[in-house]
Amino acid sequence: MREIASVEELKGLIGQEVVVSDWVGISQERVNLFAEATGDHQWIHLDVERCRKESPFGGTIAHGFLTLSLLPMITQSAITMRAKMGVNYGLNKVRFMAPVPVGSKVRGRMTLQEVEDIQGGAQVTWKVTIEREGSDKPVCVAESIARHYW
Repeated sequence: MREIASVEELKGLIGQEVVVSDWVGISQERVNLFAEATGDHQWIHLDVERCRKESPFGGTIAHGFLTLSLLPMITQSAITMRAKMGVNYGLNKVRFMAPVPVGSKVRGRMTLQEVEDIQGGAQVTWKVTIEREGSDKPVCVAESIARHYW
């Protein structure tokens, strides 16, 4: 776990890969719960038997947006800020580059791209590359923006 104490410390890390998160398991239960929460019941995520027969992936896969929704978990497992509060501000760019088969594990690599001063804190832009264990190709790359207030 990496701890960042100040905006000044953050600014010194611009351009660097700052942290790599813990691995997160992608179970069928997690995929099913995400489908229930979002209403996305496409068969490639839920129908194990049909996927074995018809899917080009050989089994069920996680929703791309499920992978993206892991960003807070990935971030919190790897880094903490001594700020009073942090909030998500948005995303600049997101790409889903490879499927995430159920049963696999993913983790995030976070590179600090930009730190902008804002009233009371800093707006921080991270390039987050989510990789799947055993694969050379990232499954998702996103520019994630957060605001931290000290």
